[in-house]
Amino acid sequence: MTKFLNLCASGLALGAALTLPAQAEMMKQLGKPEGALSIVAWPGYIERGETDPAYDWVTKFEQTSGCKIEVKTAGTSDEMVSLMNQGGFDLVTASGDASLRLIAGGKVQPVNTDLIPDWKRVDDRLKDAPWHTVKGTHYGVPFMWGPNVLMYNTDVFKTAPDSWDIVFNEQNLPDGKSNAGRVQAYDGPIYIADAAIYLKAHKPELGIENPYELNETQYAAALDLLKGQRKLVSRYWHDAMVQVDDFKNEGVVASSSWPFQVNLLKADGAHVASVVPKEGASGWADTLMLHAQAKHPTCAYMFMEHSLNSNLQSDLSVWFGAVPSVPSACTDKSGMQTAEGCDANGLKDFEKIWFWRTPTSSCEAGGCVPYHRWVSDFIAVMGG
Repeated sequence: MTKFLNLCASGLALGAALTLPAQAEMMKQLGKPEGALSIVAWPGYIERGETDPAYDWVTKFEQTSGCKIEVKTAGTSDEMVSLMNQGGFDLVTASGDASLRLIAGGKVQPVNTDLIPDWKRVDDRLKDAPWHTVKGTHYGVPFMWGPNVLMYNTDVFKTAPDSWDIVFNEQNLPDGKSNAGRVQAYDGPIYIADAAIYLKAHKPELGIENPYELNETQYAAALDLLKGQRKLVSRYWHDAMVQVDDFKNEGVVASSSWPFQVNLLKADGAHVASVVPKEGASGWADTLMLHAQAKHPTCAYMFMEHSLNSNLQSDLSVWFGAVPSVPSACTDKSGMQTAEGCDANGLKDFEKIWFWRTPTSSCEAGGCVPYHRWVSDFIAVMGG
């Protein structure tokens, strides 16, 4: 019940059109570093070499800035919004289905890009992205982006599957066994958009144009697809490490996933691979956003600048399987990433990805189902 109430509260902030409350004043200049920094982040985003000594973009920052970082990981955007609502954090690595809610709720403050010298290096496609820019005002610094991939077991699928059909509809897989109990789905209301992406390709008569802008008929069709999928799903995942274990030990052979899990499993010798199916995919374009009541704003601005460093962008791109928000990080010799690696992570697929957005009732299609409905209805789907 607590989870339900938290999710509903986070969804109500954008039940209709985006409205802006009184905003915290934008910083005009940096002060003395406060010595500390608290970040809410996706797993694998803020690494100090504890998981793998080769991946550490925290230690050097702490040494040069004097800002000691504490990290609170979150497995879903709703958890991130809930934590930011509670307060006590400086930065969050918000995806597009959280960022507008945080802006509408007055939980993040405008960002002065003049205080971030490397802003000029950010991908032009991301600088004014609508999930962190409202009426010309920036509320964050682009961090990383990428697709939600279909991860699969290569022992079961000798040939890469080309459709999300294997996780949505009951069928026998290439090994002759049913997919029931052997697939997973993402544990988050935004997953309704994945069902809409599938239906957009397979039921064009529904007229779905944007998976985050669904009328009542389109929305009902997406829910029906997910209700049918419920019989197949062994677990709704949000913890990346739990999904890694499930692919190793629990017989899971196909699921929506992040490149992060794919990379971890491959590094451990697991027989997995990933693909963006023919229907396309949802995706995430994550943004560092500054809490409206941040206690360590100067350290936060210093980290936002640090986040655009080629080494961090390049190495995190390799570690997480993501695409840097700074394109030059793909070819900068000072980092681990290569142009080929960025291409493999989806650099050329930008136009094919439906980046997470918070659904609102006010949309181009007119009369769309708002996010608070997505929240309550998806919880009902998971409950069977």
